[in-house]
Amino acid sequence: MALLKQCCCVTGRFSTNHLWLSPRSTLRVYTSCQSTAAGSSPERTGRRKEVLGGGDGPELRDFISGELSERSRWSEYRGDLRRQRGERLRLPPWLKTEIPIGKNYNRLKNTLRDLNLHTVCEEARCPNIGECWGGGEYATATATIMLMGDTCTRGCRFCSVKTARQPPPLDPNEPSNTAEAIAAWGLDYVVLTSVDRDDVSDGGAAHFAKTVSKLKERNPQILVECLTPDFRGDLAAVEQIARSGLDVYAHNVETVRELQRYVRDPRANFDQSLSILQHAKKVQPGVLTKTSIMLGLGETDQQIISTMRELREAGVDCLTLGQYMQPTKRHLKVEEYVTPDKFAHWEEVGNEMGFIYTASGPLVRSSYKAGEFFLKNLLKKRKTENSAAD
Repeated sequence: MALLKQCCCVTGRFSTNHLWLSPRSTLRVYTSCQSTAAGSSPERTGRRKEVLGGGDGPELRDFISGELSERSRWSEYRGDLRRQRGERLRLPPWLKTEIPIGKNYNRLKNTLRDLNLHTVCEEARCPNIGECWGGGEYATATATIMLMGDTCTRGCRFCSVKTARQPPPLDPNEPSNTAEAIAAWGLDYVVLTSVDRDDVSDGGAAHFAKTVSKLKERNPQILVECLTPDFRGDLAAVEQIARSGLDVYAHNVETVRELQRYVRDPRANFDQSLSILQHAKKVQPGVLTKTSIMLGLGETDQQIISTMRELREAGVDCLTLGQYMQPTKRHLKVEEYVTPDKFAHWEEVGNEMGFIYTASGPLVRSSYKAGEFFLKNLLKKRKTENSAAD
């Protein structure tokens, strides 16, 4: 599937990519240690507490819209945003990120290496790895672990994860190691993703489900999001994961319907992905469903709107939209750099359509720490309300 869509995550697409630098579907693990940075203004602190009527930590909008970089840096940008034949676009200022440094970055990297775990952040060359692993203004450290190894059986044209017809066998200790890593980091919201494993009979669904089970055994209160492959349309595999105890079922459609064949591996398609999201909701109505779209691949505004409508009509709860970024010269070229203002427009459109939340911004990936924070509060609020009702 795709790796994490440009993993704003240490986020699928993956994919994203989600996960984007190049979205891909891969298992990730995020660390959410929310703590308020010293020196925050009273106004900003108050705004953070408005999320779902309480709590602390950053608001979703703080990360995905105008504050990714100061507007004064890009509002007067006069560079080309659409690619002409034979040309390659220059990176606009709102997509430039800092070099990853800091204690959290080194700590997460060392822990992952010790446990032989892989991250989408590194494999997908995510532009947000410094911010997510380093902690940023709110000391929120985020990381994404790819389950089932670092080699995919698919060959999507946007994704930089290495591919092979017969990757190494699944590591039977990986579910336990993943749970151990999360326990060591003290996470309360975890995102898991994976490469596609068409060489495995169930596509790795049992491996996914076992990882969720191990996480819940260690901490029943932990919230788990799974960003899954498409399992070649095997709904039994989807059902196994949907019933595993997870809280959010994510699967990325990656691009608009019209560009599926051009962007994704031929074994993937829009209708197959849509059926996965619908089935997860059907067998487990209380689970939130989530998907991601990359922009900048040549899609039109009308194609974006039509795709968003189809997703909403299928009952998808959450949507993220981010900028596609070419991972290497061998991958699809960027056809357009979408401005922050345009991303803000798509966020408004998504909210008007009725998505629970629409995360839309140049560096947003299928999994992104602000999104996880938002969902964490939403899910906890729901559980509190259900307990009170009982």
